[in-house]
Amino acid sequence: MDLARTEVSEVSGRGSRAGSAARLGLMAVPVAFFAVFFAYPVAAIVARGLGADGGWRFGALWDVLAQSGIRHVLWFTTWQALASTALTLLVALPAAYVFARLEFPGRQVLRAVVTVPFVLPTVVVGTAFLALVGRGGLLDVLWGVRLDTTVWAILLAHVFFNYAVVVRTVGGLWSQLDPRQEEAARMLGASRLTAWRTVTLPALGPAVAAAALMVFLFTFTSFGVVQILGGPTFSTLEVEIYRQTSEIFDLSTAAVLTLVQFAAVGAILGVHAWTVRRRESALRLVDASTTARRPRGAGQWALLAGVLATIAVLLVLPLAVLAQRSFDAPGFAYYRALTRDDGNVFLVPPIEAIGNSLEYAVVATAIAVLVGGLAAAALTRRDAGRLVRGFDALLMLPLGVSAVTVGFGFLIALDEPPLDLRGTWILVPLAQALVGVPFVVRTMLPVLRAVDHRLREAAAVLGASPWRVWREVDLPMVRRALLVAAGFAFAVSLGEFGATVFIARPDNPTLPVAVARLLGRAGELNYGQAMALSTILMVVCAVALLVLERLRTDRAGDF
Repeated sequence: MDLARTEVSEVSGRGSRAGSAARLGLMAVPVAFFAVFFAYPVAAIVARGLGADGGWRFGALWDVLAQSGIRHVLWFTTWQALASTALTLLVALPAAYVFARLEFPGRQVLRAVVTVPFVLPTVVVGTAFLALVGRGGLLDVLWGVRLDTTVWAILLAHVFFNYAVVVRTVGGLWSQLDPRQEEAARMLGASRLTAWRTVTLPALGPAVAAAALMVFLFTFTSFGVVQILGGPTFSTLEVEIYRQTSEIFDLSTAAVLTLVQFAAVGAILGVHAWTVRRRESALRLVDASTTARRPRGAGQWALLAGVLATIAVLLVLPLAVLAQRSFDAPGFAYYRALTRDDGNVFLVPPIEAIGNSLEYAVVATAIAVLVGGLAAAALTRRDAGRLVRGFDALLMLPLGVSAVTVGFGFLIALDEPPLDLRGTWILVPLAQALVGVPFVVRTMLPVLRAVDHRLREAAAVLGASPWRVWREVDLPMVRRALLVAAGFAFAVSLGEFGATVFIARPDNPTLPVAVARLLGRAGELNYGQAMALSTILMVVCAVALLVLERLRTDRAGDF
């Protein structure tokens, strides 16, 4: 007996060492990707900014922060991001439950519709809400109410933009939680609220934290929405960095603000990684197709009705305004104008931006799924060292660093051999993949870590290689999350604007870049074409997400 135990211990030890080596091997690709295409470009642009006047100026940090206007920007950036995150969670968590647990006609279509706002360029989101809450907007016409001069317009636009992040991130895990655990608590006398609070909510904790983190980072670095709806009154760090770079040409101040933003995001990611690791536990995951059922009782029907009403008012109405504006001209004039090259705004007809965006998004999704999947697999083990856990937080930095900085960094750093990529098409999907990777990791990681680690250890003891352990144990459970992650990466790539606007070639514009260029020019025809392209972007995204949703549902029974 002792000999058998010794052999098992030796096999387990070899499996553990092999697992550690495999984990470090998996990290090699993500580390190299982020080092070359994120750390290097950002460092290059920051170094040039700090040395803009002939030398390094670390003392400029205090000089910049001492300005009252900058302190106001920092305060507004922080509190509006916190308020936007709290409001998004409050509004979207009920929808995450509805899509995860309730079965109703049109659920797949509605899930795709919910994700459409997330891929819209932020400048389009700002324009849509300006049409709703600004002068002459829907609220002004119907009730004489205007919100464009208040922070509420910004907060509502942020909820509109980030609603899908909570629904898909939290709902993806919620749909795989075994409902019998909560039902057992109910049978032992717990109320529905108590059972949810003590059983389900702790299990959802990592997914909720991941969703909150992504929403906070997106709102903390908000640009297009604040630029349009905030006007001269409200400004975030991202808007101020853009203003200092493009309007004032003060690269030194922009570099200092980038470092401040980088430090703040790094601190937030560190706190998030520490708190989430303390709350993670193995969960019993089941086939998601077996957990949804028809609403039962007045409470569930009322919740479903409330969620549908919220989606109609908060999400569908702004989208309908965009579509309606694209048809204002008779005879589809705005759409027909997209097929012509005016030789001014574009070197090619704007309609070609559709094909460009789809091609870039497919390549960016493949890169993001590969890099993010490897990173998530490497971060799965709970016995990972501090270096590995620190990399977990670093993966989120592209969401919190100025896209303006990343875009300029690509132009400065990647223009010389052996990384002379500025004239190649791959530069755009690389920049888009940087933003997609964090979504892949944050979507897959809660599910991977919820898998009972004893299953992996048992497979390793029986002689399975790390690759076979992943294929036989992890992949069947994570396949659904992988498809969700791919959908997020594709959606993010379609709508990425901040970095792409600096590196997209004039003869190969993406849809968001084309929309922004049209909105930047005066004239009813340009505005109408922008609305037409935005409508096309909505339709393309909805179709792609609907196909992915059907594919995911069809394969749900495989595991």
